[in-house]
Amino acid sequence: MRFKNVFSIIGPAMIGPSSSHTAGAVRIGRFARQLLGAEPAEARIRFYGSFAETYSGHGTDLAVVGGILDYRTDDERIRDSLQTAGDRGKKVDFSTGVEPGAHPNTVKIGLRAGEASCEVTGASIGGGTIVIRGIDGFEVKCSGELPTLVVSHADRQGVLTGITALFSREDVNIGYINTDRKGRTGEALTVVEADSVVPEALIRAVASLPHVGRVSYIHLT
Repeated sequence: MRFKNVFSIIGPAMIGPSSSHTAGAVRIGRFARQLLGAEPAEARIRFYGSFAETYSGHGTDLAVVGGILDYRTDDERIRDSLQTAGDRGKKVDFSTGVEPGAHPNTVKIGLRAGEASCEVTGASIGGGTIVIRGIDGFEVKCSGELPTLVVSHADRQGVLTGITALFSREDVNIGYINTDRKGRTGEALTVVEADSVVPEALIRAVASLPHVGRVSYIHLT
């Protein structure tokens, strides 16, 4: 993935010490939180590579939890995010793992709020820039830089046509779209990155399409 501007190199306004280990981690945490659509009661956070080796010393644990609390990268409350999560009765579990071929700054986040749950795997690739590689067991690729719609649906003919037609009707341009599925006629997941804010009416229209299940809207800026 290419850096789009100078801020992709030096990083966003943030709580330090590192754009890779803190700012990017915050953004992955926020992505997971917005995917869930609610403040989670439980969070399972697994670090890989250099994240696994240094997450405590570099504040990556604080950053991910801050993102899960929906803090932005420059929010002073990140420094106290673990304390805040504990005060709110949140259960947070940290672990480390090995994933061959994964980016060194990779984290997998599992969230739960009541009956709702989600799982996100993302990597912080420098300057606060992230790549989301996995959502709920599906292989995806998105950056969180653009307003993003994540659509869980059955793998049925007409679903993608219906989604793109609705975007066209609302005059919202699709910058990037990709779909992964679990076998033919099974479960599928489509990620749509838009060039502008996605109106609430469009989100509701997508959610009402036949064979569509959960629809989540992620807007990190």
